[in-house]
Amino acid sequence: MIHIFFAFIIMAALAAILLGVRYTLHMFQQSSYQYRSYWRYMKTHPVMTLLPLVGVLPLAGGFMGGKPLGMVTVILGGDCFFLLLLAMLYRPRAAKKKLVYTPRVKRLIASTAALYVVMTLAVLLLAGISRWPLLGTMVAGAMVSPYMVMLANLVNRPVEKGINRYYIRDARRMLKACPNLKIIGITGSYGKTSVKYYLHTLLGAGYDVLMTPESFNTPMGVVKTIRGSLKATHEIFLCEMGARHVGDIKEICEIVDPQIGVITSLGYQHLETFKTLDHIVSTKKELFDALPVGGPRFVNGDNEYVKQYEVNRDAITYGLEEGNAYRAYDLEYSEKGTRFWVQAPDGGREEFTTRLLGEHNVINITGAIAVSHELGIPLDKLKIPVRRLEGAPHRLQPIARGNTIIIDDAYNSNPNGAHMALKTLGMFQGVRVLVTPGMVELGEQEDRYNYEFGREATRYCDYIVLVGRRQTESIQKGVSETDFDRDHFYVAEDLQDAMKYVYGIVTNQKLIVLLENDLPDNYL
Repeated sequence: MIHIFFAFIIMAALAAILLGVRYTLHMFQQSSYQYRSYWRYMKTHPVMTLLPLVGVLPLAGGFMGGKPLGMVTVILGGDCFFLLLLAMLYRPRAAKKKLVYTPRVKRLIASTAALYVVMTLAVLLLAGISRWPLLGTMVAGAMVSPYMVMLANLVNRPVEKGINRYYIRDARRMLKACPNLKIIGITGSYGKTSVKYYLHTLLGAGYDVLMTPESFNTPMGVVKTIRGSLKATHEIFLCEMGARHVGDIKEICEIVDPQIGVITSLGYQHLETFKTLDHIVSTKKELFDALPVGGPRFVNGDNEYVKQYEVNRDAITYGLEEGNAYRAYDLEYSEKGTRFWVQAPDGGREEFTTRLLGEHNVINITGAIAVSHELGIPLDKLKIPVRRLEGAPHRLQPIARGNTIIIDDAYNSNPNGAHMALKTLGMFQGVRVLVTPGMVELGEQEDRYNYEFGREATRYCDYIVLVGRRQTESIQKGVSETDFDRDHFYVAEDLQDAMKYVYGIVTNQKLIVLLENDLPDNYL
């Protein structure tokens, strides 16, 4: 009987180890393989990362040789229960973004397996080759699965750096082989992806254009785009540049050597890593610092921090306010979109129409018009491309579904973006519903901004649906301190629960649903 029990425990331990490693790889991948982000996840999910350490108690079962049979049986039962509990804890769940078995993940799996083999051999050599040390080692292996992946990543770091250096050199070689390629760097606290998409459409009226897809705005995302998509026929490369740390933009600029730069905005985002607005501004300015002398630089002239930090000095400005080189004015909104005029610094002006809504979209379109016009495309040639513009995916993207309009603004909300999204929701006629898990990566200011977001939402929304109880506590507080109808306020366990509530709303009017931010699995 003991032998059968022992074999069962070994199999349970293997299952717990495999599931624990897989789960940790998934969360680590969603944390962009960054220790800082993963430590935040560990702190906010103690059950997933600390409960395994409870195994120190049944671990003693691995060293119970020579004890009474009854005691051995009890401790083996503890081992078995612990391992089954871990297997249940790390079982695969439905995920918004599945684990992708990239080459890096495969290397991490190989290194993690090697570490387990080394650990097992070391214990058996020191304690003797018998079933009890093996059992203890297996239980210990299940306990430390979240940490073995971290150790494997540390072991792999020199290899990963070497691989990245090779890819970067290859990307730079490919860029140098295209000496006539104009490289436009685009960054900003928000709006950079939208401007990139708009520029791709507008510049496509006169050039063969390549852009970094989706949110490939990290050094290796940019490198992957170059190595996988750059052709000799391309005339312009639109390079979106994201940042979470000081120096990130500089790193990308050293790869691509941009000749033109666009800063779409400055504001509070990623404060968890940047800590201060000064760091955010200095990082975004790394793009302008990397431009050659006389290289055109474009900036959102309406942005308060652009003006405060004088980032608009020697730059071509765009926006809605007087004094901008490219100024949009006479905005008219309807359910079909927006009509507006743009005045250029050369005196030319044209009327444009777009299906997109909101002042922020007009500002971003005006920025794309400014860059395109400065690169030689006449304003009147841009009217049709502007009319054809579609919103960037998951950035206030309207989706009609019968009597319901979904405004998909699911990508990484920030204070300014959340404010703009609520204003856009307020433009619609119908029953207006906000669905949100709140904002993240705002450091010590996160609670304050979410609290203010909750209070502001009550001015624009007929229903407020929050996703996740723990993550939305500050928003709940902001809503509760107003006279918002409590019968129209719901806190859902997950997005599926939230949408079930939304589609249960009874109304004869159109249902307008704003999906504001969609946190990855490692935040929920």
